[in-house]
Amino acid sequence: MRAIHSPSSRLWAPLLLSTCLLAACQKSSPDGAGKPGGSPPEVGVVTVTRGEAPLTLALPGRLTASQTAEIRPQVTGLIQRRLFEEGALVKAGQPLYQLDAASFEAERARAAAALQRAEAQRAVAQTKATRDAELLKADALSHQQADDSAAAAQQAQAEVAVARATLEAAQVQWARSRIVAPIAGRVDISSVTAGALVTANQTQALTTVQQLDPMQIDIVQSSAEMLALRRQLAGRGGSSSVELVLEDGSVYPQRGTLKVSSVGVDRGTGAVTLRATVPNPKGDLLPGMVVTARVVAGVDPDVILVPQQGVSRSATGDATALVVGEGNKAERRRLKLARAVGNQWLVTEGLAVGDRLIVEGLQRARPNQPVTPVPAGSKPPAPGQGGKTEKGGGAKAPGPAGASAVAAGAKGG
Repeated sequence: MRAIHSPSSRLWAPLLLSTCLLAACQKSSPDGAGKPGGSPPEVGVVTVTRGEAPLTLALPGRLTASQTAEIRPQVTGLIQRRLFEEGALVKAGQPLYQLDAASFEAERARAAAALQRAEAQRAVAQTKATRDAELLKADALSHQQADDSAAAAQQAQAEVAVARATLEAAQVQWARSRIVAPIAGRVDISSVTAGALVTANQTQALTTVQQLDPMQIDIVQSSAEMLALRRQLAGRGGSSSVELVLEDGSVYPQRGTLKVSSVGVDRGTGAVTLRATVPNPKGDLLPGMVVTARVVAGVDPDVILVPQQGVSRSATGDATALVVGEGNKAERRRLKLARAVGNQWLVTEGLAVGDRLIVEGLQRARPNQPVTPVPAGSKPPAPGQGGKTEKGGGAKAPGPAGASAVAAGAKGG
């Protein structure tokens, strides 16, 4: 039988299609927000409470070796050998350079011979002084001759002392021909090689020995900041622990200890230098590195901390948040934030203990509109989010195929 297409059926088909599409869209809107009489959208809330927050100060600092010794010669001579490996660890007293010691050995031998001669002369003088003293007792010698013999013996004793001191000085010079490390640490590269002529107390250092464990951190801050830090350390139970943040943003595993501060204020900059020490057993820290020192200056005992996901910024940059007010209506609050504490904000104004802060479902909540508050984290993500549809659910919005079927049904009616 041939279908009859009347003009009225052609007019009713588009109207029926629009009605079906509108009904499907209303069913697919989450939490009934699209329907005039639907239930308020659900939002996850946390109750605002008070707690403790550590007060941490981040200060720039530079690493220095705990001990540094610039190696310079104390005598003049030619370098025969370098006795260390550059960059190696050396012990205190370990030889570093050997100078040509021939002239020092000759001077030491001459001083030793002079001492022997002085001792021999002293023996002769003492023997003569003793003999003359016996003759004086027997009235066989004048007092003048006896006094002269005693004076000669004392002079010979003094000559021996001078010769012995000269020998000791020669031995010191000879010993200084071998240059040793005054401290234990890591030795730097050598600025001279074998055959170089070095002079006593020259300005150029031959090399440098630095003790790298522990390391020191020099922290420069203004005098006003130093006074505030001292008050915080004294009044808030602050500790002297220091955490290091390296140049690449990583946190050094070993913690340092705040030690001393300089005794004066720089007149040009008004700054004071604090010094801390940190262990460096593996040698990861090197002198000259710039770090950030985090000093735990105390604990704020009674503050409001809220999750950062519950705070947003307005177009003017003000911090705002949505809370559930009277009648379960969303209210917008303007906040004043002090600082970040981990993944939370420390709030000084705008929230009070007991407020219900919206941290989930912010995209569904509107100011002055009713919401359904539930504890944050108590429900899985709302249906329809992330490309998923509700099971057993609602009607889908008809696609092209569905639209064709509706149109066909209307024509067939």
